[in-house]
Amino acid sequence: MIRIKRFTCNMLQENCYVASCDITNECVVVDCGAYYEEERKSLLAYIHDNHLKPVHLLCTHGHVDHNFGNNTIFDEFGLNPEVHADDMALMDNLAQQSVKFIGDAPKYAFPPVKQYLSDGDLISVGNHTIQVIHTPGHSKGSVCFYIKEENILMTGDTLFRMSIGRTDLEGGSMMQIIQSLRQLAQLPDDTLILPGHGPETTMGDELRYNPFLDR
Repeated sequence: MIRIKRFTCNMLQENCYVASCDITNECVVVDCGAYYEEERKSLLAYIHDNHLKPVHLLCTHGHVDHNFGNNTIFDEFGLNPEVHADDMALMDNLAQQSVKFIGDAPKYAFPPVKQYLSDGDLISVGNHTIQVIHTPGHSKGSVCFYIKEENILMTGDTLFRMSIGRTDLEGGSMMQIIQSLRQLAQLPDDTLILPGHGPETTMGDELRYNPFLDR
């Protein structure tokens, strides 16, 4: 079984997830937005206290609120962020994004991307497999992470409870995000949705109540 711990981080209330295998204790950190010192300490304490072994630092997309804490994971575990190639430009200007969104740049350097993700990639974490699903629309390189055997989908800023991500930022497209949502809507109704902001939901509830979704 996979265990997932959520940390709500930074001034934009971004969701960071640690997904770990309860057999091997390997884990992945998804969207490390930890900005404040207490958030960083809390994240590291959870990993160390549970004797977890981080093997990947995954990013659903290249917006700075989902990447503020990448240096914490890099400094502690030597892991570089992994993101879709279409968000390379965003990852290259995280400091400039920070100035735009919060009026200041962090006093630390963001670690470089280790490797770029592609649609259909399979990522191993212990006895589990995470599938990369390219879902452009919020950004060109937005992806979701699907754990099929557990029926869990981490959607970043593509799909929220009763809403969807913005499409008015650089690289955003309403047409593309609607196409991406139609792809995600083919997943089982009981798929657990873990979004980049806000509470969890299910695919069935989103199909019933989210005005942007249909099959």
